Amino acid sequence: MKDVTKDSHVAQRSVVVQEFTNSVLDPNAPMLGPVENGGTIISNTAPGCWGPMITPSLRGGHEVTKPVFVEGAEVGDGVAIRIRDITVTSIATASGHDSSPEGFCLGDPYVAARCPICDTIGPETHIEGFGQDAVKCDVCNNPVKPFEIVHGYTVTFDDTRTVGLTVPSNVAEIFAKKASHYSALPDQSRQQSILNYAPSDMPGTLIRTRPFMGQLGTCPSIPMPDSHNAGDFGAFLLGAPHEYSLTPEQLAEHKTDGHMDIDAVRAGSILIAPVKVPGAGVYMGDMHAGQGDGEIAGHTMDVSGSVTLQVEVVKNYPIDGPVLFPLLEDLPPLAKPFSAAEKAKGVRLAEKWGVSEIEPLAPISVVGTAANLNDAIENGLERAAKLLDLTVAEIRNRATVNGAIEIGRAPGVIQVTFLAPLARLDAVGLGDYAREQYEL
Repeated sequence: MKDVTKDSHVAQRSVVVQEFTNSVLDPNAPMLGPVENGGTIISNTAPGCWGPMITPSLRGGHEVTKPVFVEGAEVGDGVAIRIRDITVTSIATASGHDSSPEGFCLGDPYVAARCPICDTIGPETHIEGFGQDAVKCDVCNNPVKPFEIVHGYTVTFDDTRTVGLTVPSNVAEIFAKKASHYSALPDQSRQQSILNYAPSDMPGTLIRTRPFMGQLGTCPSIPMPDSHNAGDFGAFLLGAPHEYSLTPEQLAEHKTDGHMDIDAVRAGSILIAPVKVPGAGVYMGDMHAGQGDGEIAGHTMDVSGSVTLQVEVVKNYPIDGPVLFPLLEDLPPLAKPFSAAEKAKGVRLAEKWGVSEIEPLAPISVVGTAANLNDAIENGLERAAKLLDLTVAEIRNRATVNGAIEIGRAPGVIQVTFLAPLARLDAVGLGDYAREQYEL
């Protein structure tokens, strides 16, 4: 796939992405594509989190696909991303709760890993043996570990990728010896698989899989480490001692919140992402085999996998962050559309008390991000109010009686999920996505 600019190629109906960034999303770099408005993007994605975290030359904490230019997407628009398919291809992976040893970074272990012996920032490294000292600096052969696993596990999946099972140390070591094979790393991936660490602190645990995309969205309008394209991780960039330092105003203006770790961003859902650069720059990565709300361990089962997306431009998108139309089964109980029987009871109540009209409602989930969960909730409420041209007080009421605040990721990604007036969604061009998703 060749790099393109806006005018250099005729838009394609489908774009197959096989290239990855160096973990930095750079709006100044050429994009792939262009893909036509309504076209398809297909990729085999690399694991996020742990593999890139132990690969110091990667500067963003993840390894995401190179952004794709979408025909007709202009700054101030949105891109509707229909997730057609997500399939796990890894045979095994490893994960766990982390710590950051002193001396192995310049301010941020995700962005500026450092060899404490030769003082190289982002050194090239290689693998010797397995375990948490296996990643060695190419310059001085010192172990470089910006992250350690405090308590971790290695998990393998059945052939249908329906369940996983954590394994004892002897099996974890088998996977470590052929880490790229068992993790199914894409050919152009540069990361060192976390299987090389071979953690095995809780063997024999059966786990359900429920794959989703931890990273899915559009390119920020300033160079930004990929895992920091959100209000919580992005806070680590504020006044940072490395070259990706930002001010609070820059972070708010340029981020697109593509790193959400929301488990409802899975096959069958529809995500609307803001456009902050010409062509949008749709990218993806950080597939998870499954995760409970909050990703409270800090990390989950990062896997390789195949993804199919269909993209469509939404003109004049009114907010600066993502909106999600989850699967019906992923909605909180109070945010589900009313059944015919419930509507009939509502009509009888309206007739009894002289209420002239019952407003049509539809589910929507507005994403909020910030340095902490309280501020993320405020961000989500404010975005929802701006989207629907309502007051924050009204959004609070609607999310209380007809919805919920859901946690995507601690420390600061949430969803304000509620039944919204369908007429308000129509006014901003989103009503038909709700009708499509929930058969209204």
